Amino acid sequence: MPVLEREQRGAATWLWLNRPEIRNALNEELTTALTDALNQLEVNSTVRVVVLAGRGQAFCAGGDLGRMQAAAKLTEEKATQDAGRFAKLLYRIHAFPKPVIARVHGAAFAGGMGLVAASDLVVTSEEAEFCLPETKIGLVPAMISPYLVKAMGEQQARRYMLTGEKLSARDAFRLGFAHECVPAGELDACVDKLAGKLAQAGPQALARTKQLLMRVGKAPISPELGEQTAAVLAEVRAGEEAGEGIRSFLEKRKPSWSGSG
Repeated sequence: MPVLEREQRGAATWLWLNRPEIRNALNEELTTALTDALNQLEVNSTVRVVVLAGRGQAFCAGGDLGRMQAAAKLTEEKATQDAGRFAKLLYRIHAFPKPVIARVHGAAFAGGMGLVAASDLVVTSEEAEFCLPETKIGLVPAMISPYLVKAMGEQQARRYMLTGEKLSARDAFRLGFAHECVPAGELDACVDKLAGKLAQAGPQALARTKQLLMRVGKAPISPELGEQTAAVLAEVRAGEEAGEGIRSFLEKRKPSWSGSG
């Protein structure tokens, strides 16, 4: 049975974590499968959106503790390489040129919460729970920390990273960590709706907007930043995609890239 399954829904590819017997715990095989899938989807022009989801009762319960126990016996160099594999996956998701939606149900703990934080949009069912239990077992939420701080703010990240207490889906929505919080029966429909909206946008515009967000997220507002953003718009405005987008708007038709929802 593959540890990762793919499902095509319109212009969106759903990547299903498929280790339900252990709540989709992350191991080297699953991390590698996710990375390989993203590499393939990036160059597939028919795929406009990626959805991360989990089979069974949970989205992802974090790292496989059996694997962690074995990794503790590795040399420092090999242990760093092992941990770095997941760090690279998180950055791949964060910087992926196509929008990534996290579809969360059940538990999204530790590394699973990191996958969510690295995504662009977060849709969670009302019964879902988030948790960073690392400190309770003598570990540190290291690789996921930059994404958690960016996604929920440093002050809230301090609380949940240090205490290891659970964060309900409704509180995650209240804090802005989740964009949508819906009944379980409405979860897929909500994800499909967002994916459909994203598929209507210009693919190059989405990629450049993600790059822009990475640049301006923590940058101080200054005349220099204004010049940089003006240069981005000038470059994009002169491109073929923007030309088609403006023409289609004036001609009251859908642009050539318009995907199906």
